[in-house]
Amino acid sequence: MTGKESAEATLDATDARLLLELVANPRATGVELASRLGLSRNTVQARMSRWEAAGVLGSFELRVEPRALGYPLSAFVAVVLDQHRLDSVVAELGEVPEVTEVCGLTGQTDLTVRVVARDADDLYRITGRILKIPGVERTNMALVMRSLVGPRTAPLLERLAGRDPSGKSDV
Repeated sequence: MTGKESAEATLDATDARLLLELVANPRATGVELASRLGLSRNTVQARMSRWEAAGVLGSFELRVEPRALGYPLSAFVAVVLDQHRLDSVVAELGEVPEVTEVCGLTGQTDLTVRVVARDADDLYRITGRILKIPGVERTNMALVMRSLVGPRTAPLLERLAGRDPSGKSDV
């Protein structure tokens, strides 16, 4: 287990409560968080420092909506590739500014690549660029019509904090 994995595995109910407060109020200071949760400022600061060192908190850039940057279209591109070229394909995908996420998968598709585009012509250009990467054998694209459930961790934090929002047990 890596340092990050062990730190993430040791999050407790107090960590979850703190993280839920940050979800609700991302600009809260350590003093505000301590006051709201009845903790000492030092406890809050120590936990937040531990999270940063362990990589528990994601990138701030996840909060920036591509639509606000002029990229209203979003699509998932399924990529089948030559497995021997995985590292070089992923490195080249990382060089495409419109690629916002790359996930390795099991099954018939090797990668799912999330891309954003300004319009249909831009999306065509981007997917063409992906297809030209040496090692990419074929692609299949699905346009995102609407995001129905966005990226979230609050329900998991609620459960860890002992406030399972579903009201169901895991048993």
